[in-house]
Amino acid sequence: MKVNYVPLLPVQRGLQALPRNYARFQQYLRTVMNAEGTGPELTPLLLANPMGKDHVTALLDTLIKLEADGIAARSAAEASADLASEPGEFDAGLVVVDDLMGGWTNRYAAEYTIRFQSGPPPKNPPAWMTRRWVFGALWSSEPATERAVREAMKAAVYRMAYVQHHGLARTLRDKMAQEGQVMAAAGCTTPTLDEEDLAYTREVLVPDLDADDMRTAIECLFGDPAGATLGFTPRGLSPWAGLAVALHDARAADGARRPSAAA
Repeated sequence: MKVNYVPLLPVQRGLQALPRNYARFQQYLRTVMNAEGTGPELTPLLLANPMGKDHVTALLDTLIKLEADGIAARSAAEASADLASEPGEFDAGLVVVDDLMGGWTNRYAAEYTIRFQSGPPPKNPPAWMTRRWVFGALWSSEPATERAVREAMKAAVYRMAYVQHHGLARTLRDKMAQEGQVMAAAGCTTPTLDEEDLAYTREVLVPDLDADDMRTAIECLFGDPAGATLGFTPRGLSPWAGLAVALHDARAADGARRPSAAA
């Protein structure tokens, strides 16, 4: 798999520098869309909040000072080299998603989309789809760290390889298998649970492993605090409970294997 890194953080920062008004929104649309206006060109920026407030600007400044694009470019190159036998060529980039004060972004609905509804383009893509993207999401509610950048970018690349190989995950069981192997391959060490909570979470999830709806997945994978933001049913699960089980199991089974090689 070939991955070409595109620095999007300076682009997003440039939009943040504009006055927070309708003119900024119009410039955002011109930036994201292709020259013909028929479809997105910088697709990852569709997740950005075009009217982001000062906290987004501050985070972007910190990421740029951290040289996050350089970290992400190296991370994408490492994952790409590991997946050299996989087909496809993609552009890659980072985007700050405003889950802190962006009224139109629910963190967990957005995470679900990124993790489980993003995959390779169709065999017969529309005429405007001239670029194929993988992207790492950084969240405005979280601090800027090298580890967050590295894990976000690597996970995005490994996830695309996994989905190319297996197709979009359908059931909760499939989603846990995908994310466990993706996070392990990306070198993630969190989320985690203690042994008692791991055992409890497994017991709670068993009846729903074949469920294929978004609500069940969010409740089980992201835990009660996530479900509460969407009015979902509490299950007595810790934050990120299902994902913690998925990562634990993937790390325990032969270490971090490449997603494309998974059974």
